[in-house]
Amino acid sequence: MADQHEQVDDRLGAEWELHRPAVFGAAYRILGSVADAEDVVQDVWLRAAGSDLAEVNDLRAWLVTVAARRSYDILKSARVRRETYVGPWLPEPLLTGPDASEPVLVDESVSAAMLLIMEQLSPPERVAFVLHDVFGLEFGRIAEVLDVSVPAARQLASRARRRVAKEKESVPPAPRAERERVLTAFRAAYESGDLAGLVELLDPDAVYVTDGGGKVAAARKFIEGGERIAEVMVRVGRQRGLDQVDLVEVGGELSLVFHRRGLVYSVDTMQITGGRITAYRRVVNPDKLTHVRAVTP
Repeated sequence: MADQHEQVDDRLGAEWELHRPAVFGAAYRILGSVADAEDVVQDVWLRAAGSDLAEVNDLRAWLVTVAARRSYDILKSARVRRETYVGPWLPEPLLTGPDASEPVLVDESVSAAMLLIMEQLSPPERVAFVLHDVFGLEFGRIAEVLDVSVPAARQLASRARRRVAKEKESVPPAPRAERERVLTAFRAAYESGDLAGLVELLDPDAVYVTDGGGKVAAARKFIEGGERIAEVMVRVGRQRGLDQVDLVEVGGELSLVFHRRGLVYSVDTMQITGGRITAYRRVVNPDKLTHVRAVTP
């Protein structure tokens, strides 16, 4: 028995780092929070280390299932907390470029736009969608996580898929080359103080959203209109002393990171349509920038 237990421990140790990104990736997609996802990873590791895995044939699926169950519990309570969140809520940004410290299964499901779409789903729909459409888990496992029947789990995933597809159809993601062109031009215009250049890159009906979480000064309502957004950005840059802008991959998409005196001030993600920015999302809540600051020079 001791030899068998040692073999299981050896197997977990050898495979944990291989499957850890999937565990983190499932939790992050369900929760939209790096900090909460990291807590889930720790919980899953402790659960796995204390379990008899001898009969587990698919360790990755088992680990992702445990992560989803824990994430589902957190998500339900998080929805209640967000009702009292100060100002707009945005997902916690996750660096996904080659230098990111937390590898993740990168696809469009970790983009800010996609996480905001999934935020509109009910907790069961979100879990079912992530587990089936992103990770390919069987509906039997999903039913166990959600404590529903298999047909109900299938229906939840189908309903979520339809809602996600409808939202994506209305705001299709810009090609990477177009995104790089627009953001490169936007950074250049910002750094040179070219207000007209910024306005030209912003859609006339663009929306600017800032997530400060009540921790720092930030607009608590949406700002609308390309010209007004450009003016606000220039004014905030001067007032806050923002002195560096970097192009960084966040959630699998090229984004902007603003710095102040060598520290990350904000992570900005954008929705780009027809060569112009139609939605500009800025996270300045310091609690949501801890992970970025830890891995950004």
